[in-house]
Amino acid sequence: MPSTLGLIGSGRIGTALARLAVAAGLDVVLSNSRGPGTLAGLVAELGEHARAASPVEAAESADLVVATIPLSAYPKLPAAALAGKTVIDTMNYYPDRDGHIAELDDGTATSSELVQRHLAASHVVKAFNNIDMVRLENLARPTGAPDRSALPIAGDDAAAKEQVAYLLDTLGYDAVDIGTLAESSRSQPGTPVYVTPYMAVRPEGLSEEASRAWFLETPGVPVPKDRVKRLIDVV
Repeated sequence: MPSTLGLIGSGRIGTALARLAVAAGLDVVLSNSRGPGTLAGLVAELGEHARAASPVEAAESADLVVATIPLSAYPKLPAAALAGKTVIDTMNYYPDRDGHIAELDDGTATSSELVQRHLAASHVVKAFNNIDMVRLENLARPTGAPDRSALPIAGDDAAAKEQVAYLLDTLGYDAVDIGTLAESSRSQPGTPVYVTPYMAVRPEGLSEEASRAWFLETPGVPVPKDRVKRLIDVV
């Protein structure tokens, strides 16, 4: 089991993963593009098992690294520092945010294949990209719990996927292997397994403020392995 999880990007998903990791007894090294000082509040919240560093330091000091930044920034990932590492890619392609990327628009590559191309000496595994940060935290359950949820993973290296599946188990989730990075598109935005299955039905007629409160406060809906497999097979 990895003892130290490095996070390149400490936004919503990164923060949720850091909380789960610390709760599971792991050390976490947090980083972002703005510098370690901007993470002081989060580090204080997480306690003695967390510290802030630069992205390079987070990569070098961790057993397992999560890249959780906007997809458009993936060329900035420190490839040399990540060489030989398993890198979990949580990134999704949102053209309105990331700008249009021709290979993703025409389907000749997946976003994770682009990340793997950049991190040629690393082992990229797609995970944690199909669930929002609130449900990621509140759906975590111990191994064997009857209401445990599952998340899809994809990658080209079997040993790396096994490592990531072990991390998921440690953090409170079962893993469903959906294939290679070329097949990781089956969990991307707009697919049946993306976000919606883990959420309750949102009431109609909510104001913007009430809708935000509902999003932040409403518990998730458990999605077990067999349902994830069925949703993936639809694509």
